[in-house]
Formats: sequence, structure tokens, C-alpha cells
Amino acid sequence: MSDSWKRPKIKMSKTKREWAWDIIGYTCYLGSVIFLIIIWNMLPEEVPAHYNASGEVDRWGSKTELLILPIVGAFISVFMHWIEKFPEVHNYPRRFNESNAEEFYLLSRKMINQIKNICLIIFSLILFESVSIALDWGSGFGKWFLPITILGTGVPIVLGIIKQKKIK
Repeated sequence: MSDSWKRPKIKMSKTKREWAWDIIGYTCYLGSVIFLIIIWNMLPEEVPAHYNASGEVDRWGSKTELLILPIVGAFISVFMHWIEKFPEVHNYPRRFNESNAEEFYLLSRKMINQIKNICLIIFSLILFESVSIALDWGSGFGKWFLPITILGTGVPIVLGIIKQKKIK
């Protein structure tokens, strides 16, 4: 890519798949916040604050620590929404040019959208798991949560890279 060529700003509408991911991610996030508000007074003063790789609670903390999850979720949502909105600032391979820019932008934007919403879903599930354990509703998701989380965030990245390699 020559220095004289700048990345174009291309206006593209969100795809139906991106809208679906947003609806699922934001619904889970808002649902978890509403759930936390409703359940707040029922929570004991100590709740699960950290889990080991096997999904077992390895640290208990104040119930106010549960507020970290929606706060981080909101930060991730705002930050990744901004990144998603400006695909021209994303990193692309050398073969990126004017003729394939829109295809690269769309693929990159879709990947960011999926990761953003998967993160919102994961934070919502962690919040629900912590509340469930604190209220003795169950023992949590167990050893499967970490591998599912890694796959949930890793698969869209790997698929995105594979699809990106196919762009001419």
C-alpha cells in the first residue's frame, strides 16, 4: 500500500446477523443488570469473586464486587462499538486495497460485533453464576465454563482470519 493512498471511509449498513448479535448481547447484558438490581437485597454480604480454571470459587468478596461485571461490560460494549463503527482504523494485511476494502471492512466489523456481544453474554453468565452460588441455587457452571469461554471468543477470531485469507 503506497503512502499516497489512504483508507477509504465506506458507509455500510449493519447486516441482519450483526443486528441479531446486538439484540442477543444487549438483551443478556441488560437482563443481567436488571436481575442484579432485583436480587440485590437477597444477596449475602459475601459472594463468589473469583473462579479457578476448574470453575470452583477460589475467592469470596463483597457483593459490591458484582458491580464490576456490568461496569466492565459497559466499557467493553462502548469501546468495541466505537471500534466496530470505524473499520478503516483496523489492522489489515498488505493486500488490502481500494477494490477489496469493503469486503475487509465488513468482515472485520462482523468479527468485532460478535466478540463484543459474546463478551456481554459471558459477563452476564458470570454474574448469574456468582449470584446462583451465593444464593445456593446451584454449584455454578463448573469446569466447562472456561473452555466454552475460550472457544466462544476464539472461534470468531479464527474464522475471521480464515475468511480474511480468502479475500483477494
